[in-house]
Amino acid sequence: MLNLAASIANRIIDAALSQQLQPYARLGEQEIASLFGCSRTIVREAMVQLAVRGIVVVSPRRGWFFTEVDVEKARELYDAREIIETGLLRSLARRNRVLEAAPLERLRDHLARQKEAVEGSDVGRRSYLLGDFHVCLAECLGNSILAEKLRDLTVLTTLFTMRHQTPGDARMSYDEHVAVVDALASNDIAEAERRMCRHLGTWETKVHLAREVDPLEGLRRALKPQDA
Repeated sequence: MLNLAASIANRIIDAALSQQLQPYARLGEQEIASLFGCSRTIVREAMVQLAVRGIVVVSPRRGWFFTEVDVEKARELYDAREIIETGLLRSLARRNRVLEAAPLERLRDHLARQKEAVEGSDVGRRSYLLGDFHVCLAECLGNSILAEKLRDLTVLTTLFTMRHQTPGDARMSYDEHVAVVDALASNDIAEAERRMCRHLGTWETKVHLAREVDPLEGLRRALKPQDA
């Protein structure tokens, strides 16, 4: 049961990363159970796993939903990602190590797939690969525990950015990924750290955060007292 529950949880995560599920999607236990040919108990276990990881919440009498990510929560998420990702690079430098040929080749291959996706029309694949790059980098730097944590954080930031990001913003992210890997390929770990910090620090530019949309704006404007 636990293996199937974990598989369902991972499928939901992948669907969010690839923007196949929208931020406000209801994750119905019965519907998911029917799709996977299992009991609602197994689906509920998957949801509990995701809830522990901060990815979903349950609403009484309504069901399971993705955690809502507003501007302030997004800021905290990007700060957490910056601490983890720059910390991994700093650790590599502190140990006087460089990225070996095999993981560097893996990152180059990942960039090639990102480039193809950014230039193509498959938004889901583009979204998935841009987010997965950070998980891939953590794995290449030798920390599977933090790679899993980054996947969870990336899911949450993806739920936020999919409401704002444009293809041009995605291209900017890809270019910044290339810059990080180029620095690693040159064995300049300190520069890779600086570029990663800069990359994660541009999130507000990429998602065009002039302000969050007020769902009551239209009604508020309509009911505003008229000037005498």
